[in-house]
Amino acid sequence: MKPSNKMKLVVTGAVGHIGSYLVRNLALQFPGAQIVMVDNMMTQRYPSLFDLPCEGRYRFIEGDVTQLELDPLLHDADVLIHLAAITDAAGSFDRPDLVESNNYQATVKVAESCLRTDTRLIALSSTSVYGTQSKVVSEDCGLVDLRPQSPYAVTKLNEEKLIARMSKENGLKAISCRFGTIFGVSPGMRFHTAVNKFCWQAVMGHPISVWSTAYDQKRPYLDLIDAGMAIGFIIKKNLFDGHIYNVVTLNSTVREVVAIIKYFVPDLQVEFVDNKIMNQLSYEVSTDKFMKHGFFYSGNLKRGIADTIRLLRQANQQT
Repeated sequence: MKPSNKMKLVVTGAVGHIGSYLVRNLALQFPGAQIVMVDNMMTQRYPSLFDLPCEGRYRFIEGDVTQLELDPLLHDADVLIHLAAITDAAGSFDRPDLVESNNYQATVKVAESCLRTDTRLIALSSTSVYGTQSKVVSEDCGLVDLRPQSPYAVTKLNEEKLIARMSKENGLKAISCRFGTIFGVSPGMRFHTAVNKFCWQAVMGHPISVWSTAYDQKRPYLDLIDAGMAIGFIIKKNLFDGHIYNVVTLNSTVREVVAIIKYFVPDLQVEFVDNKIMNQLSYEVSTDKFMKHGFFYSGNLKRGIADTIRLLRQANQQT
């Protein structure tokens, strides 16, 4: 691996929830690295680009991955971390064709450019590709355990297959990471996924909305701290073996998440609702495959919730 100050790392989707954290974290893990940030700014999260750490050498490119000329951008690049995607799983039910054309075609273009330029690829997938009755599910499960829960997840599964095929048949140096549902604070964070949405509802004095049958179903979650460290770990270990890895801090029930939030917001109310995206089977995700390479998870759900609630309370102080 090159010295960190000689490295060039490209991040697509750089202003998003994960990207805005990662571009800062990479500068700390690889001081002096050139970090090229790519985003179409569709979400207009401009503050994600504010106050970047001095440890990194940054360059921002506004543009859509599906439209940009990527080969010149990847010249001399060591790794491309592909985060760019329409990520709202619940919203994807209303626009499956757009999610398929945008997300899948972007990944095709990224993978082909990485192959031509000999750039290593970290592709982000999701544990929502699972939909199983098994208690614990691993990356090597059978097709019966792969029942994607949304059009977004269907597309992610297709992207995984593409990358695995290109790795095997064309020699693409790549890895696919099935991230659990993200929690934790970042400059570009959103509040459409479970933990963050619950924190928002709690601090704003709204009841937490929970699918009526999902209270004791387990879901996989990923702390942003672990997400950043996992990306750095892959780069440092040169773990581009064409495989798929679950990256998950913990498996937790909605009841357990709500209990932690209630610790910080004692008057929290829970409202049971009908919501299609929450109506999925209970399952736990194994992290053994990734941990066997030596990765250690240090994230913490209580800390992540505490940080989120603390920041939200600054905007909703009660007297």
